[in-house]
Amino acid sequence: MSLLAFDRVDAHYGNARILHGVSFEIGAGERVAILGRNGVGKTTIVNTLCGVTTIRAGAVCIRGVRYDSLPNYLAARSGIASVLQGRGILPNLTIEENLLLGAAVSRPGPWTLKTVYELFPALGERAGNPGLGLSGGQQQMLAIGRALMANPDLLVLDEPSEGLAPVIVDELARLFNHLANEGTAIMLIEQNIRLIQRVADRYHVLSKGEVTETGTLAGMTTQQLQDHITI
Repeated sequence: MSLLAFDRVDAHYGNARILHGVSFEIGAGERVAILGRNGVGKTTIVNTLCGVTTIRAGAVCIRGVRYDSLPNYLAARSGIASVLQGRGILPNLTIEENLLLGAAVSRPGPWTLKTVYELFPALGERAGNPGLGLSGGQQQMLAIGRALMANPDLLVLDEPSEGLAPVIVDELARLFNHLANEGTAIMLIEQNIRLIQRVADRYHVLSKGEVTETGTLAGMTTQQLQDHITI
């Protein structure tokens, strides 16, 4: 049974249809990349999981259960946590308060404030400081730590390398591989080729709201991957 599957999903913002019959699935422990240029609907996949869009056709399946609409809490309660593009740090909350938001679903598992601070010591050292007082890389660590506090089985990452220095991107690659090796499935929405190559095993190409190609990254050249991103 897959953790997450989109089954011919049409997703709309109001009357605007963004996803056109999108189908893909992610199983336990898999590392899957969603590829495509800006504006093709990649973030709409995340927003559909978060209950932001309206599903007009098809269904989202979570652990084999079909849903033709998703309340905004359902994915998190079901073990799917998202790191949103732009990080979504709440400016009026401290680092620790931002992290505790991730634990609101009360799923059991290894991730607590203690283990997140062990993973990201800089967060623990500044726990009482405002979340936006961190550097860009540290804010991304805060967003990831908040998602981990939900003890997810699937971590959805929307453009996690955006605006970050290459050395920080390399740290993210090591982190995502560590999480995957520990059993957390990864859905990576990304345009940084180096990060995709280091993390993902399979890919789906999205173009104009449709999945146009599916495959494995094994043996794919950097140029071929670049071509998929710019379709």
